[in-house]
Amino acid sequence: MDIPATAATPQAAATRSRGSLTSDFDTFLTLMTTQLQHQDPLKPVDSTEYLSQLASFSTVEQQSYTNNLLETLIASFGGMGLSQAAAWVGREARGIMPAHVAGPEAIPIFPSISPSADRAVLVVRNEAGDVVNRIDLAVGKTEFSWLPQDMTGAELPEGLYSFEVENYQGDMQQTSSAVELYGRVTEVRALPGGMVLMVDGGRELAAGSLTAIRG
Repeated sequence: MDIPATAATPQAAATRSRGSLTSDFDTFLTLMTTQLQHQDPLKPVDSTEYLSQLASFSTVEQQSYTNNLLETLIASFGGMGLSQAAAWVGREARGIMPAHVAGPEAIPIFPSISPSADRAVLVVRNEAGDVVNRIDLAVGKTEFSWLPQDMTGAELPEGLYSFEVENYQGDMQQTSSAVELYGRVTEVRALPGGMVLMVDGGRELAAGSLTAIRG
């Protein structure tokens, strides 16, 4: 990606912030000195008031400088993370996302089954949120091959399908848990909320939520 010559770097932004703070502080001292020179000798302003003003300004100045420093560090880390994440394009990322069905082939999934469950059920939903299948899972396994079929065994149409695991003890459902799977990364985007990986089939995966990458 080409960066325009006029684009500001984090270091340049920090330099301008420091310069602005220094200028504001000098202006404050000038105003305070002028006020001292022109005050009524018979009714001088209490010196503690000046000290309080000076201390307040110094506190604000330090806080502003700290905030600008943090923004600079975040911008630096964000740029570094984006360049690293760009190398993930074409590889497979693992995380919580829907499955992209484009045929009858089985799709590996990785459900999080509760250790205390004696029965687990995989609930499959289409893009409209309708349940299209419920499948009993073997407790204790961490990987399954999911066949994209409905409750009658018919092949599911192309689209995105989300998963949820219902964890049971006896006949009582205790918790629900998520399912992870792999998807091929097609693009990396830097958004205000953080980096997002675009995965084949139009899926999105926050970079901070992926748990593995391969290929």
